[in-house]
Amino acid sequence: MSVKSLIINPGSTSTKIGVFEDETLLFEETLRHSTEEISQYATIFDQKDFRKKIITDLLKEKNFDINSLNMIVGRGGMLKPIPGGTYAVTDDLLEDLKVGVQGQHASNLGGILAREIGDSIGVPSYIVDPVVVDELAPAARYSGMAEIPRGSIFHALNQKAVAKRYAAEIGKPYESLRLIVVHMGGGVSVGAHEDGKVVDVFSAFDGDGAFSPERAGGVPCGALVKLCFSGKYTEKEIYSKLIGKGGFNAYCGTNDMRDVEKMVQDGDQKAAEVREAFITQVAKDIGSMACVLQGKVDQIIVTGGIAYDKVVIAGLKEKAEWIAPMTIYAGEDELGALVKGGLRVLNGQEKAMVY
Repeated sequence: MSVKSLIINPGSTSTKIGVFEDETLLFEETLRHSTEEISQYATIFDQKDFRKKIITDLLKEKNFDINSLNMIVGRGGMLKPIPGGTYAVTDDLLEDLKVGVQGQHASNLGGILAREIGDSIGVPSYIVDPVVVDELAPAARYSGMAEIPRGSIFHALNQKAVAKRYAAEIGKPYESLRLIVVHMGGGVSVGAHEDGKVVDVFSAFDGDGAFSPERAGGVPCGALVKLCFSGKYTEKEIYSKLIGKGGFNAYCGTNDMRDVEKMVQDGDQKAAEVREAFITQVAKDIGSMACVLQGKVDQIIVTGGIAYDKVVIAGLKEKAEWIAPMTIYAGEDELGALVKGGLRVLNGQEKAMVY
């Protein structure tokens, strides 16, 4: 019997949904929310009923019977650190999404909405590989400051999905492969996958690894401390320099690689240097993860929006493909990754993880 699923992926100003029959997408929609609509809510959780109504209204407009659904899967949010997998939205998980134990983020609503809609029609609700997936080896947690352990907040959903996609394409278990996965989007994360776990990763969240379109990455810490205590900036302003206004935004005034490429084509030498620096820093991260895997790397997988850029990919291959062959899965398919995670549980391939 086929399985019909509703997939919910909330963003800060949009809610992306997809309806699937097994792995076949029946329809998808990105529901946009204006700043005025969002600003009237004091917290992320307060937006729940507003977003739920928009979703259910759309399903009615599509003449889709919500009672025909077999499961609801939402994007996971800022939970406690957990291993990768598909998680049933239990009461404990739901409560931590509501309070945002590691921060307030729109993705917290994914599991909340999945549970509420699922309960209303009597079907299970899940989240899959949230950004807080933490499978780091013990040695990977040491930063050099006892007060600040290294953490694991990264593009876990897409990294795990493309790793499993590659494994399926070559007919081997994901757990048997040693992979380096590179996600290049608004943030960049580079992870070492060994025995089905991401044992080390350059975290994409707030200060690790290569700079990206919007984030500064790992900056010189002594200079950062001096800047923080210079009296020129508030804590909020410093943080925005690291996340949001860092990276390409800081150097080129744009967070779009396509804009940077046009600047290079128009003869902008600074933009060309920024692009080369970006390629070099990502390649250095790949090299670091190769060391984590003791040089025994089966494949390097590159994904995310910037993976569409032929110049960047050519540069990465030139600098890093001596480590291992490189496979490119440009873009992201988060809706597809979420439905596959839920199906693996419903079809008995995996057991639902318990938070």
